[in-house]
Amino acid sequence: MKWEEVRKLYPNQYVKLNILDFYLENDKKIVTDVALINLIEDSQLATRELLKSKGDTIVYHTGSEKIVIEVRIPTGLRGMRL
Repeated sequence: MKWEEVRKLYPNQYVKLNILDFYLENDKKIVTDVALINLIEDSQLATRELLKSKGDTIVYHTGSEKIVIEVRIPTGLRGMRL
């Protein structure tokens, strides 16, 4: 489902999504296609769900025109043995 469709069907709500397709633009992941997992009633529950999310599962608000995720490159040598 396209993000625009989710926004039209569920205006001004938090939603839990699985990312199906995206493209990279500089250091940003622009999500274009998603699968709706469920609706989330309030911001506190949305925050808890977001903190539990892993991989391609995210929580986002439909008030946002686009889903833009900053891509961070890990720094440091944690766990590396010389």
